[in-house]
Amino acid sequence: MSQQKKKLLQRIENREARIGVIGMGYVGLPLAVEFADAGFHVTGIDVDTSKVKGINAGKSHVQDVPGAEVARLVKKRKLTAKASFRGCGKFDAIIICVPTPLRKTKDPDISYIVAATSEISREMRAGQLIILESTTYPGTTEEVVRGALETSKLKGGRDFYLAFSPERVDPGNETFKTHNTPKVVGGSSPDCTEVAALLYRQVIDTVHTVSSTEAAEMIKLLENTFRAVNIALVNEVSLMCEKLGVDVWEVIEGAATKPFGYMPFFPGPGIGGHCIPLDPHYLSWKLKTLNYSARFIELASEINGDMPSVVVRRISSMLNNKKLSVNGARVMIVGTTYKRDTGDARESPAVDVMKLLGERGARLSYHDPFVPQIDLPEYGTIRRSALSEKNLKSADIVVIITDHTSYDYAFVVRHSRQVLDTRNATRDVRGGRSKIQKL
Repeated sequence: MSQQKKKLLQRIENREARIGVIGMGYVGLPLAVEFADAGFHVTGIDVDTSKVKGINAGKSHVQDVPGAEVARLVKKRKLTAKASFRGCGKFDAIIICVPTPLRKTKDPDISYIVAATSEISREMRAGQLIILESTTYPGTTEEVVRGALETSKLKGGRDFYLAFSPERVDPGNETFKTHNTPKVVGGSSPDCTEVAALLYRQVIDTVHTVSSTEAAEMIKLLENTFRAVNIALVNEVSLMCEKLGVDVWEVIEGAATKPFGYMPFFPGPGIGGHCIPLDPHYLSWKLKTLNYSARFIELASEINGDMPSVVVRRISSMLNNKKLSVNGARVMIVGTTYKRDTGDARESPAVDVMKLLGERGARLSYHDPFVPQIDLPEYGTIRRSALSEKNLKSADIVVIITDHTSYDYAFVVRHSRQVLDTRNATRDVRGGRSKIQKL
């Protein structure tokens, strides 16, 4: 074992390693807090100065991270934040947790990764550990990150350690947090994997190592492609059940009684968040460069992407049955985040549904306890309405998009003229069944 590796391993085991986390969002801040709570000195870096100021003031902008915890760690001088990359050479380990969106063409946009690695390279030194957590296509760590960090004097796997470890964050999940969600780690070399795995084992219960960065990158894409394809399947089954006059929720509940060979997925108004709608396209794009068509991914994207239009079609049909048109109809949306009980509205299908309704002349209102306002292009800003008896009664139709557990669905049904339930949220409501239609 080289002296360089031995020194870094000792600093990690003794909790003396200084850690930099680039990106203070849904992934970076919880991870930074875990390391700081374990006794490491952690510096969060983010170009958003409002996040930096908030963290240094002991405040949290991430729902799953209590502000009191941030304040405690800042006070102990275990956690700090800054908007500058200056001083990256002082860190023993740097973890990159920046966004990886898609371009309008559905091609990967890794510009944030490129920008971060470019900044790191300015002060890169021997003995550092660099870990990429941002979701991306297989080969990014070796082809992009390693290429940006290597110089004539520094070589990955010899002079510095490089690894990929996919983020696994489920906002709002009360059971699985950062520390008890198993972590996958793949390094550029066995030494890289060993060092990175040791770092994560200081704060995470289970660490699973794989043979390469490419394998770790592929694991993340498989996880979310699996979900996207199965959601698309059940969305198509819901359309089939509509044609057949069968309750899809009853079908799913019955199938779920089988104790083997079946895992229940549920239909809905579309898929949202920063992972499921985007990650499969990273894999699809990479395979196109290898002259291979990822047909399941493309079909799943088509089906899931069309679900907001299906919802609008159902709304139109329900209004027509009351001799009303979408144009001029008062439509109230209940729940606008991409999943229940979180404030995360990224890629939310509710926004797509509202855009389509707005284009057709609907008069929109909404309620969501986590979202104070929504900006719709060519429609304007819509501010949250109260979920009141008056507002429900004044709407021509109420559409449940996100099934927050804080909602009293019996109250919603009782005071609404008609309800389109896209999440089976009203399954336990006894009265007013004639008002309800389900996706």
